[in-house]
Amino acid sequence: MGLGNLLRKKVKTALFTTPSHSQKFYILHKLRNIYKYDISETDAYEPQDALLCAEKKAAEIYKTKSTKFLINGSTSGIIGAVLTCTKRNDKVLIWKNAHHCHHNAVKLAGAEPVYYEPEYDKNWGVFTKTNPETIRDNLKNNEIKTVIITSPTYEGFVSDIKEIKKICEEYGAYLIVDEAHGALYPFSEKLPESSVNIADFTVQSLHKTAGGLNPTALLHNNTDLSSENALALFMTTSPSYPLLASVEANINYLNSKRGKRDIENLINNIQELKEHCQNCIFGGDDITKILVKHSNFSGEALSEYLYKRSIEDEKTNKVSTMLLCGIGTTKAKLLRLEKVLKALH
Repeated sequence: MGLGNLLRKKVKTALFTTPSHSQKFYILHKLRNIYKYDISETDAYEPQDALLCAEKKAAEIYKTKSTKFLINGSTSGIIGAVLTCTKRNDKVLIWKNAHHCHHNAVKLAGAEPVYYEPEYDKNWGVFTKTNPETIRDNLKNNEIKTVIITSPTYEGFVSDIKEIKKICEEYGAYLIVDEAHGALYPFSEKLPESSVNIADFTVQSLHKTAGGLNPTALLHNNTDLSSENALALFMTTSPSYPLLASVEANINYLNSKRGKRDIENLINNIQELKEHCQNCIFGGDDITKILVKHSNFSGEALSEYLYKRSIEDEKTNKVSTMLLCGIGTTKAKLLRLEKVLKALH
């Protein structure tokens, strides 16, 4: 099957996966006719000025010193942040099993990785929070210049970023938070607190939960350092302006009354599902990640059970299964999942 045919393929399975628009929800109507808006950098258009203006407005919305639009995912944000605040031979503290972009960023910076382990919960079969004292111990025993934390984790566990930031400040280390899965956090008090106004750098993926197109993301900066030169080292000089326009529209939507209402409805709908499925056990700090297990099923068996009933999860392990929700997760889809989960026995 060619890529063109793949794009025309209709998906009948209920996808609780990325991207969170679920192939139906869209923010920018113009992208339905994308070729018409695929422009290049010419004097006639001067798109750079429009981009700078949009990024400045985004920084005002998020209350950051700067917010950069990314069209190569959170991966590019992590790399850009590390290259901005790290020099050759510096030590960078990272989780050994973190996303591979953390390792690649350290490698590209010519820095030295120092590894730490988050807490592991055998009851869910996943790594959960990063203990601040683990960070303190590593900073005390190593001359570490930069710390990278993944929060939330894939399964929705959130670390105490405020406390970790205090520790980093005590030892003179920059803090980068991979908040790829937390793009909705700044727009609802019912979700965990975002790192956007706490960490030195925070990276968010709009496509994971916030309804954005693959691979749109954001790099938030609260330092006096500029990430421009670092990003220019590896980002394309021919960016997709339709994608960049979708980032602007995505942020404006999330910050609007409609966007905040949709987030509120999503949270309420998931809460209702959990209340109705008393036969299941739910975990995690982020309600948009439905981390679920059942006493009579392993994680893999539950995933297979769901798939046979045309429901696809995002990630599974031996103990539990995680179904990802986002702006495109409708009440109808959640009711479909609820019906299947309630039938478990």
